[in-house]
Amino acid sequence: MATLAEHIKQVPKSVYEPKVLEQEPAGPHVATAVPGPKSLELSAKMARFQDARHIVFFQDAEKSVGNYVADADGNLFLDVYCHISSLPFGYNHPELLALADTPDMRRMIAQRPAIGIMPFKEWPDMLDQAFSRVFPHPDLSCVFTSHTGSDANEFAFKTACMYKAQKARCGGEIKDPTYNPFSKEDMESCMVNKAPGSPDYAILSFDGAFHGRTFGCLTATHSKAIHKLDIPAFPWPLTPFPKLKYPLEKHTAENTAEEDRCLAALDQILTTDKRIAAVIVEPVQAEGGDRHASPRFFCGIRSLTKKHDVLFIVDEVQVGFCTSGTVWAHQAWNLPEPPDMVTFSKKCQVAGFFFKKMLIPSHAYRNFNTWMGDPIRTVVFRKLVDLAMDPAVMENARKTGAYMLEGLKLLVDKHPKLVANARGQGCLCAMDFDSVEHRNAFVANMKKKGVNIGGCGEQSVRLRPSLVFTPKHAALFLERADLALAELA
Repeated sequence: MATLAEHIKQVPKSVYEPKVLEQEPAGPHVATAVPGPKSLELSAKMARFQDARHIVFFQDAEKSVGNYVADADGNLFLDVYCHISSLPFGYNHPELLALADTPDMRRMIAQRPAIGIMPFKEWPDMLDQAFSRVFPHPDLSCVFTSHTGSDANEFAFKTACMYKAQKARCGGEIKDPTYNPFSKEDMESCMVNKAPGSPDYAILSFDGAFHGRTFGCLTATHSKAIHKLDIPAFPWPLTPFPKLKYPLEKHTAENTAEEDRCLAALDQILTTDKRIAAVIVEPVQAEGGDRHASPRFFCGIRSLTKKHDVLFIVDEVQVGFCTSGTVWAHQAWNLPEPPDMVTFSKKCQVAGFFFKKMLIPSHAYRNFNTWMGDPIRTVVFRKLVDLAMDPAVMENARKTGAYMLEGLKLLVDKHPKLVANARGQGCLCAMDFDSVEHRNAFVANMKKKGVNIGGCGEQSVRLRPSLVFTPKHAALFLERADLALAELA
């Protein structure tokens, strides 16, 4: 087996070379502390209006390019975090910059419509051109557009609860989707937050999950206490998510038993708690520490939701749109039947959820707000889909991800006292540290070496590069990571 040094030198030939890479610098450059004096000055200025304590640095959007982000102090970083997994094709991609000069974009900027009541006449075609090419499954041919990952999940939760209530009113089977016989008691009791109009329904989520920061999403979130403190929560249940051992090939029996334990717990809750309208799961528990599970486990969830007649929501907000090596990460599971809803945001630049037609609410205005999404972001997403249709995009994610993951495993072999549990799906890679102190020191040290990376969970780091991240960029990351770990030893 190759050593880490040999692996870094043996960079696979790139299968994807978009023009934006031609504009990239030769490598990172860091001349100041991070954050530097100009970023600190801007933080103080921002603090007059907004909380600036979480600012890492201020970026110079004009000077950022490809996989490199520039900061206000003139430093250049290889960015493998990419605005918490929200940068699809790198910085200043020329085809995305060109959108600003198109008639569609000018009209959208000049007047933002209330899409729910007066959309632009082009809106139906925009939906078709943007979304129909990336439906997760032919059965999920409807899309609700929203604003953020959190509200995409909130609307999915609402959809699940409305569907459950309608089925109950219709005796367990909805024959006419527009038939939903609300009683006088239903309508009066909901106005004072009482049953039966406001039923005691629940969304079931997994420990370690993160689904957003709005009220319902926070109840379904179980990653960090600071997210949830002081916020009232619904009395919703949670169920265990597998804690796998690595390397996977050496712990097959233990991991199978662990996933079976978690599936049995899920079955038990669904058997006893009849309030549950839907189960929601992330393909990778990102904020919870980049925790993975096998396709077999997720197929088990789908089977149990069907057995107990509850809906299945897959939250692809952070991991969706090609980085995993498939358009949607859950497509690698080969489910026996597709999910009922798939939420998205971040790399898509537009938010919302795909859903089955049977889930359209019985009455208008039930899933609704003024904006119902943002046409500007839909124009952007349409171009992103154009770019993603190049087969080389996902081939690159798979090839670069495989090269990166093998390098992370070699890092673990070289620095076993500091790091462990290298894992990944496509370019969604991560590893764990022996302590939160060493993890935080590594993240800071990497910035000094010109690499922007983010932490997650209690003591993990995750890679969330853009889709123009290639093996040569992965090799640079591995080289700098080796140096940063050596300094911590």
